[in-house]
Amino acid sequence: MKKFLATVVLSFSAVSVAQAAVVMPKGDAAAGQGKAAVCAACHGADGNSAAPTFPKLAGQNAKYIYKQLHDFKSMRRNNALMLGIASALSDQDMADLAVYFSEQKQAGGAANPELVARGQKLFRGGNKSVGLAPCSGCHGPAGLGNTYAAFPRIGGQHADYTKAQLMAFRAAGRDDNTDMKRGNDGAKAGELGPMQMIAAKLSDKDIDALASYIQGLR
Repeated sequence: MKKFLATVVLSFSAVSVAQAAVVMPKGDAAAGQGKAAVCAACHGADGNSAAPTFPKLAGQNAKYIYKQLHDFKSMRRNNALMLGIASALSDQDMADLAVYFSEQKQAGGAANPELVARGQKLFRGGNKSVGLAPCSGCHGPAGLGNTYAAFPRIGGQHADYTKAQLMAFRAAGRDDNTDMKRGNDGAKAGELGPMQMIAAKLSDKDIDALASYIQGLR
């Protein structure tokens, strides 16, 4: 139990230090709405994407959106489409977009009833047998994230998108032979971040259950 709790504390602390360092200019939601046209094709005009492979941005933590746009622009996070879009944005543009989408209402989702029990157990309690920290430790019991620390809101997110991200984190954590890897926001080059280490302990069934359960969170 002590070892498990230490894992939770260390994971939370590591991400807290990295994310709390995000300094975002004051954003203007009205200005962001005008700039959001370029985002609408994939993410929806109000941030509620129709395609489950594109993430919902509505209701997302503004600092998190701002940080991701910076990561795409600097290629810390690799995505050819987002690189092209983010490269044209100034810091103020990013802040305006982040605030606009954060103020929109997220459309609800539903979980597969057959996966709820397993997903809930992992999300709220983790898995002590493999040293897996619960998702709720950083993202909150309802998956709303943490505004101060810039932990993302994951509750209500499309299951397909969440599954893809967990698999990419897992591939990086295990150093799988694939190009579909995603590093943690707070990780230094050559080091594993909390999300990589956490996802490395998830099975395919764990990921399916978590993604479905998260989609149904409100």
